Amino acid sequence: MEDIILKTVDLTKKYNNKAVVDNLNIEIRKGEIFGLLGPNGAGKSTTMNMICSIVRPTAGKIELLGKNPWKQKKDVIHKIGYIPQELAIHGSLKAWENVELFTSLYGIKGEQLKNAVNDSLEYVGLSERKQEFAKNFSGGMKRRLNIACAIGHNPELLIFDEPTVGIDPQSRNFILDKIKESNKKGATVIYTSHYMEEVEAICTRIAIMDNGKIIACGTSEELKRLVNGSDENITLEEVFLTLTGKKLRDYAE
Repeated sequence: MEDIILKTVDLTKKYNNKAVVDNLNIEIRKGEIFGLLGPNGAGKSTTMNMICSIVRPTAGKIELLGKNPWKQKKDVIHKIGYIPQELAIHGSLKAWENVELFTSLYGIKGEQLKNAVNDSLEYVGLSERKQEFAKNFSGGMKRRLNIACAIGHNPELLIFDEPTVGIDPQSRNFILDKIKESNKKGATVIYTSHYMEEVEAICTRIAIMDNGKIIACGTSEELKRLVNGSDENITLEEVFLTLTGKKLRDYAE
């Protein structure tokens, strides 16, 4: 039986009695790149924030690495690397200072901390820019630094929440390649996006989310067969639009 690294049971979050995440049930296996695909406002970021113990659920359960992240937070938080949609870096700090700051929060010190900082910056291709202030970086470089800040403690689970929004194609491809590389090295990955081509390119399984609910879940081929009876002559975009009843212009909004 495959190890389940994350399981949610009827996970729900309400604001003003409106369900932003509505009875969410997902299981993510160790070693996967699990894609959460949906338009802006689908509830993806709220789901990730609940998993990372940033936002408290209204109802339901989360089991992360076999533990309750709210009741056993110290046991799981150091095993997660969270790359939020909003940049979590300090422009007034140099690149290496940003990585050192976030990595040290996990209790890493001394020579181990120095090595972790250097390894993280090398991994995202910023070693030669480590003495520069983050505020002077391009959008793509800031995104890469954001990743470096989240991986210094060598987490088992990496959560990427819309990591390629607003960046150039070269930086986007670099980030996607690094996600696949991290997965090959043993990290389980959760990848949220509204870019269908990205999700299809890197994810082993995909959950389609809309209005706080999971509409369908499976491999790209399974989702296509669900709609078409075959995985041929249909795109993931067409699958999403068919299952949600949306038009492309609605999705883009």
